[in-house]
Parts: sequence; structure tokens; C-alpha cells
Amino acid sequence: MGGKYATETLEATKGGIARASAILREGGLVAVPTETVYGLAARADQAEAVARIYEAKGRPSFNPLIVHVADIDQARTLAEFSAEAGALAKAHWPGPLTLVLPRRAGAQLAAAVSAGLPTIALRMPNHPVMQALLRETGLPLAAPSANRSGFISPTCAEHVLASLDGRIEAVLDGGSCDSGVESTIVAVREDGKIEELRPGPLLIGEQRKGADRVEAPGQLASHYAPGKPVRLDVTTAENDEFLIGFAQVAGNCSLSASGNLEEAASRLYACLHEGARSDKPRIAVAPVPAQGIGKAINDRLRRAATPAD
Repeated sequence: MGGKYATETLEATKGGIARASAILREGGLVAVPTETVYGLAARADQAEAVARIYEAKGRPSFNPLIVHVADIDQARTLAEFSAEAGALAKAHWPGPLTLVLPRRAGAQLAAAVSAGLPTIALRMPNHPVMQALLRETGLPLAAPSANRSGFISPTCAEHVLASLDGRIEAVLDGGSCDSGVESTIVAVREDGKIEELRPGPLLIGEQRKGADRVEAPGQLASHYAPGKPVRLDVTTAENDEFLIGFAQVAGNCSLSASGNLEEAASRLYACLHEGARSDKPRIAVAPVPAQGIGKAINDRLRRAATPAD
């Protein structure tokens, strides 16, 4: 560990959650499990704490953050909820859905969480550890994925430490995440239209066409990168490729030998991390059907395969 901080690994116990809460209330950073991926949490109402997220991740300042809330009442103090937004929250919260809504005037949030936009991205997570932490702190928590910006998202504490050890105060170890891909993000427009900004575990809204501006996380063309070239839709790998298999295509690591898309989503980042650590200079990935959560899997794979500018 060569960073500024001696990063603690905390157990997901009452004592560990209390310690994490104390760090957050003091303006520190803690990686926390959610049902999707581990998030890098900071109190969303303090500019210095939010700035530290961008610094630790090396995240561009134009890329907004998702703010996690304990309940709908807290969410309504931060954003304007239309009837459509309220219905979505009632149907899907707590869960892997992020709503991009007009930011409420006077909301007690650091300006940087919105990256200069008039909107705020909100989510109520469905993970007992994150829920307990939100209740313990009593604060909304900004929490993008707990990894260096642009690289593979983490689905266990080991993944977090691979890129952030020494850059944050603590990681709260709650085991492996269930969903394995980040939340679905939708924007609720003034006319009531629901527009998908990032595919995820839930299929909601019309897919946005084009990307003239970044409104939410996960919209950059190059993202989730393993630090090696990635080739997609491969049934036979080259000798210098680490093959991530699916269904009948066996590999060095398989997303799901049975072809189960939910299992594939939960294993996606673990397999990409394994490929990144392998001695092979390139990664190949078997075809994955773009149906159901396969749409989100293919979205992440396309971005992982896109070279950074």
C-alpha cells in the first residue's frame, strides 16, 4: 500500500457499520456493498467530502454522482418528484433503479454531485449493509462505483482494494454483490416521458438515442476497462487471449456455463478482473444474448472494449 491512507477493512457488523459511519460523518471515504456493485461513499452534503471522491477515483468533474438515500421522504427533500417519478420509486425502491430528477432548490447537497446540471441522480439501495449505514449516518451518501475511474467495477472488497487501497479510509466488507452490474438509470422528463440513460437490472423506459451530454454515470464511451484490449463475440480465442466464456463457449473463466443471464451479470466484473490479472495480454469474450439483463451486460462489455481517448 503506497497511498496516503492506511485503508481499514471493516466487517459488516454493528461495530463495523458504526466505525464506517464515524468516518463518513468526519468527511472520509468508505467503500460499501450494494446489491449492484460496491460504492465509494461520502457524505453528499459536504463539498470537501464529495471532492475527495473525484480525487480518489480520478473521476472527471463533468461526470455526476448518484446520491443514495434511506427512504422516499429523504429523497423528496433533495429532488422534485412528479407523479411519474413517484410511481417509479414506489414500484422499484428499494432496488437497482436510479432516478434522474430536477434538483430541489435549497437541497442540502454539495454542488459537485450534480456536476453543474440542474438534476440529481437518486437511488434507494436494497442491501442491508448500505441501508444500515444510511440509517446510522442519517445522511444522503454520494457513492459511485468504488474503483479508479474508467476501470472495472468492484463486486467484492478485494476488487476495491486492488485500485483504491491507500486512497480511502476504509472498505466495509459485505461479501459479493448479487446483481453484479450497476443500477438502471432513467430520467423522468417534464412531459412525463421516461428515458433510459444506462441499462441495468431493470428494464424501464425508452432508450436514449445518442449522447450529446453526460447526464448520469456510465455514459462515457470508454468505461469499465480492464487495462487490456478486449475483443467481443468470440467463439475461439487466440493463443494470447484470456477467454471469458458463456454457455457452450468454454473459457478460462465462464460468465455462466448454463447460459443463465442473471448469473452472467453477477460474474461479469469478477471475470474481467480475473482476465486483467492473467498473464495473457488480451481478453476475448464469448457472445452474450442482448435480452433482459443481457442488454446491460453487452453495454458494459462494449464500453470495456472501447479504447480510451
